[in-house]
Amino acid sequence: MYTAMNQSDAMGASPGQLPGQALSISVIMPVYNGAEFIVKSLPPLLEMEQRGEVLEVIVVDDGSTDRSMQIARELGAVVLSSGGRRGPGGARNQAAEVARGEFLWFVDADVVVHSNTAECLAKGFVNEQIVAVFGSYDSNPPAQNFFSRYKNLVHHYYHQRASDEAQTFWSGCGAVRRDIFISAGGFDVERYQYPSIEDIELGHRLIEAGGRVRLSRDVQCTHLKVWRFGNLIHTEIFRRALPWSRLILGSGAGIPNDLNVGMSEQVRAGVAAILLLSILGFFAGALSALVLVLVVILMLYINREIAQFFYRKGGLVFACGALLYHQVYYLYSATAFAWVFIEQNLLGRLFRQAS
Repeated sequence: MYTAMNQSDAMGASPGQLPGQALSISVIMPVYNGAEFIVKSLPPLLEMEQRGEVLEVIVVDDGSTDRSMQIARELGAVVLSSGGRRGPGGARNQAAEVARGEFLWFVDADVVVHSNTAECLAKGFVNEQIVAVFGSYDSNPPAQNFFSRYKNLVHHYYHQRASDEAQTFWSGCGAVRRDIFISAGGFDVERYQYPSIEDIELGHRLIEAGGRVRLSRDVQCTHLKVWRFGNLIHTEIFRRALPWSRLILGSGAGIPNDLNVGMSEQVRAGVAAILLLSILGFFAGALSALVLVLVVILMLYINREIAQFFYRKGGLVFACGALLYHQVYYLYSATAFAWVFIEQNLLGRLFRQAS
């Protein structure tokens, strides 16, 4: 079991090594038809294994029909087969059962970790109360189309500004103590059979059980996924907004004031709705141009920080497009939350009365 050390002991640990325990990290990567990704994402992890920074790199092939399994073996990873499509949560759970490390480091197949990520993760586990540590995408995605840049930068922006004391967990690049993970039952594979919010739900359970989850800004990785309008909208609504809203409303714990669901974000979503109504009202002749201009100024003011971030990373044209699309994001996210509220309260009550 990991034993907390004083500062002088921790400083004496070698880079990438968890204080008090050498070679204690098992990397777990679920893969489904990720051949094009793992040729880039596996080598940095295997180099960490060679340097002694991690104990092993386990790839779980989740029913791929491409050469993912063969490539992973050729590169030198330990390869398991899920025996069919179990989803990323099920694949991670399977690897956790055989992993030898005291810490499980989950890395997505389309994620390339930075060379110091193992060391930064290790520093996050400063005491036994911290049961999980995660990071964020960096701000330099290789895919340069609009939606890939927008999605990646939004993730980076919110994670880099969030509280160190996290209210969630992220399995794209995050580690958890193995004994805690096993005792918690791992990822919920009954509810989340596809890539969704299984990591967020796990984080909720870890925190409810008394553990602390830490967000480390130094833990960063490069995201290789190419986002386009279709897969972005589908993922954002059906794999994120709707299940996350169900988790929040079903838990009864209220909306966490952090990341992209905090109180300030709720206000911005409200302003996005007002902006839409103002535009419709203006074209319908019900509102004057002055009112519309004032609402636009309000929207720009309360979104000034993320707008400046978009501008620094992509210039004026990108910033304008990204800020505009961000208002659309607020609208469909708020609509999803409203639908789940109706679903769980009004419709649920009607169904109960009918039965």
